[in-house]
Amino acid sequence: MMLAGEASGDAHGAGVAREIGRRWPGSEMVGLGGEEMARAGVDILAGLDELSGMGFAEVVRRLPAFQRLERRVKGILSEGGIDLVLPIDHPGLNMRLAAHAARAGIPVLYYIGPQVWAWRAGRARRLARIADRIALILPFEARLYHAHGGRAEFVGHPLLDETPEANPVALGDSLGIDRSRPVLALFPGSRLQELERHAEPFTGAALELGRRIPGLQVVVSKVPFLPDSAYRPFPFPRTSDAAGLRALATAALVKSGTSTLEAALAGTPFAVAYVTHPLTHLLAKRLVRVPHVALANLVAGRRVVPEFIQREVVPDAVADAIEPLLDESSPERRTVLRGLAEVRVALGTPGAAVRVADLVEELLAPRARECGPATGEGGTTSNGDGAAGA
Repeated sequence: MMLAGEASGDAHGAGVAREIGRRWPGSEMVGLGGEEMARAGVDILAGLDELSGMGFAEVVRRLPAFQRLERRVKGILSEGGIDLVLPIDHPGLNMRLAAHAARAGIPVLYYIGPQVWAWRAGRARRLARIADRIALILPFEARLYHAHGGRAEFVGHPLLDETPEANPVALGDSLGIDRSRPVLALFPGSRLQELERHAEPFTGAALELGRRIPGLQVVVSKVPFLPDSAYRPFPFPRTSDAAGLRALATAALVKSGTSTLEAALAGTPFAVAYVTHPLTHLLAKRLVRVPHVALANLVAGRRVVPEFIQREVVPDAVADAIEPLLDESSPERRTVLRGLAEVRVALGTPGAAVRVADLVEELLAPRARECGPATGEGGTTSNGDGAAGA
């Protein structure tokens, strides 16, 4: 059973599902996720639209639906027939399901551990008790779990395996882009509440930049599983080709999250902005203890890209940060590009899905032998220092 709750987890889970299917063609996979996991061979019990929700205040509104889904999944686990549970990030629901699986005697391999370095450090202690193995995708996380006795290791970042081929020329032609003029890409998020909160400030910053830079072209990244109506507040062309847009863009405004690492790997200069529910922000201020919000800055260990949170997300201020990034000869742009190169090195080497499948094989070696030999090369679990390039 594979459990993903958002677009990035769906993509990362799909990579592991493909590797599992390659090694054990007769295996059956069920779980929570989206279209990518479904295409990789996972029988999806509930899609991303049913799982969408983040923050303290936002989740409360959908609590009854989440509780029904949780009962359903726990019922399946209690029925037997599941040999391993592989939660992927999404700790609110997945930690509870992982604990239920552990109580039922089902091995748990937690992929992309909760961000205990940011807040709720007690989750590291709890997950160390629950999970048989913990596969981590950020280089500084393993020591936090080791401190509580967790069997955790850095497997490298899955984005290094998932970076799709980009064709910016074809995308630019389809959008009518003039390649001689700068392009600003907006990545406002993959959840409805993110779009609602980011529409006004992201649009305001883009319009302000358009006033400052005649001929600026603005394009919005659209996630395919959200309806077009969710993007109506953004008065700009849209595309679902995120990789092509990153390659096409001169610079970008990106919401906080995995998308900042995607931009870093693409070498697209960007600024980060994020607005959440006021109550969520108030509680987070009391709990979160990290010097940066953007993952790219956390991985680098310093602020390599500008970031704006909550009331700081003011169009003029955001425009001030992005304007020099749209100038390909500016020193600010060169500085950001050097920082993004540091991020790419710190994220390790490709092969995260293979290393996670190695851990699956280690945990289920007796059962895997019953199902027949693996068809690939796996079988040796990598450590977090060498294979992942930590």
